[in-house]
Amino acid sequence: MSTVKWGRPAAGREPAGAALLAWLADPSAPGLCVITGGAGCGKSTLLAWLVGHGTDAGTERERAVHAFVPLAGQSVRGAVWTLADQLGLMARGPEEFLARLAADRRPATVVLPDLHAAADPGVLTELVLALGAHEHVRLVVETRSGTAVHHQLAGSAAAVMDLDEPQWTDEARRSAWHAEHTESIAPPAPERHQAVAVVDLNDPAALCAADPWLVTAAFDADQEEHGGLRAAWLRAGQSLCRDQESAERALVLLTALGDGADPRLRPELDRLAATADWRLDWSRVRGDVAPPWSGPVFAMTTAGLPTDQALLADHQGVLRTVDVANGSAIGRIPQPPSPPASICLLIDGTVLVLDGQGRLHRQTLPGAPRATGIAALLDDGPSPGRQLTETVTAHLARSPGTALCSTPGVMAVGGADGTVHAFTPGEPDEHPRGAGLHTGPVTALAAVDLPVGDGQGAVPLLYSGGADGRVRAWSPAADPQRTPVAEHSSPVAALAAGHTPRGPVLAVAWADGLVELRLLDEGKTRHLWPGTAVNALALTADGSLLIGTDDRLFCLHPR
Repeated sequence: MSTVKWGRPAAGREPAGAALLAWLADPSAPGLCVITGGAGCGKSTLLAWLVGHGTDAGTERERAVHAFVPLAGQSVRGAVWTLADQLGLMARGPEEFLARLAADRRPATVVLPDLHAAADPGVLTELVLALGAHEHVRLVVETRSGTAVHHQLAGSAAAVMDLDEPQWTDEARRSAWHAEHTESIAPPAPERHQAVAVVDLNDPAALCAADPWLVTAAFDADQEEHGGLRAAWLRAGQSLCRDQESAERALVLLTALGDGADPRLRPELDRLAATADWRLDWSRVRGDVAPPWSGPVFAMTTAGLPTDQALLADHQGVLRTVDVANGSAIGRIPQPPSPPASICLLIDGTVLVLDGQGRLHRQTLPGAPRATGIAALLDDGPSPGRQLTETVTAHLARSPGTALCSTPGVMAVGGADGTVHAFTPGEPDEHPRGAGLHTGPVTALAAVDLPVGDGQGAVPLLYSGGADGRVRAWSPAADPQRTPVAEHSSPVAALAAGHTPRGPVLAVAWADGLVELRLLDEGKTRHLWPGTAVNALALTADGSLLIGTDDRLFCLHPR
């Protein structure tokens, strides 16, 4: 039930306001509503009334406004990044935004004023029409009458409200309102053509200090590479346009800089990022050749590997090992399985890959120790790794998995029902212990073995992330902690946990692009918005964080 009392629209616009609210409540109405009229007719005032009430926390769901993006002066990418930010999505451009919005079925009402005054109104109009094709999206778009975009939208199946028409105004209330507000009414402001501030697109210091929306619009309009800065900006722009210090912006730009960039840029950006919370150790970007980019990272782990290696899985399930010192390739595992959801490594070198259908695939890491000679002849049974794999495979046949992790002390799988099951590697036939930890699917798992006493063994601790945005902690020998370790408004995308020189740490990535590194002994948290969706995280022995995305793999060290 709504706790918000909606005031009347200004200047006698009650009929227009009532029609807007009725349109929002009508599931059979067109998904696009176009508010039009001449200059100074009150379009902006009406939308301010709608947004002012619709963004209040107590507004009933059907009247809620989820995104509000004034389009005057906006470029296409600027508008997309702002929309994605407000809707909790990550997108590098319009196509990716539309795809992610289509996959996210949450109802969304979006208000877009001043379409006619956008930097590229024609292209943005095409985006508006594409957005309006989604049944779970409602769009309120304002544009001036007689413009090209007005004619383009009016020719669609949109509902159109022309505020110059008399039925949208209560003349008696308008007269009364004007009588009460005579002194506060200003004449319509003349059309302003604000000069665009000039930013030196070749100067990284200027880019990091300038208005990021102006920089985005400039790079959208300018196809010159500017030493590699344009490609880096467009690769990470959703993060770069967030409100932040110049040093944080320089760090993100540095993670997105390709190896073909002007060699003077990297040391300059490193200098500009000196006061950021992170230090970039290295980055590998799509298109890099020295060393080559390893490909999209969909899953990743360092657990169970030599301290100088990480194991990656790409979008096709191809497994690669890379050097954590620089991201260069070490090896590749043939016969790739299906596209991965999670990967983990057992102590005998068995690599387990959980695919998107919840099925388990078994591989062997090159160089893993194998029984030879008499030992191989006498060993006529399955290895502990194979036994554990068979047990988990049987479990997944009954309940397909959504996430997977392991340590020497535990192996765990998560399911679509929010339950996590834990298996003991040394006791593969034992019935797994389970706990319901999430509302909705488990989306990520991580584990760490905690030492007990002086060489008295270790107790496994599991961290689980869910579509509910919560991170839960559970030691299978006890009940789960009731309070989430972390919570956010977006689903958890990836987890990593481990021991570092600064003590135990937990890394979390959420689907809206936020990455957190929690230094548990110090009680400190480091934050990062890389500017693209994060698919995988892993920790190195020295406490650095590996971050894998569709177009980047990079390594950061917390200061």
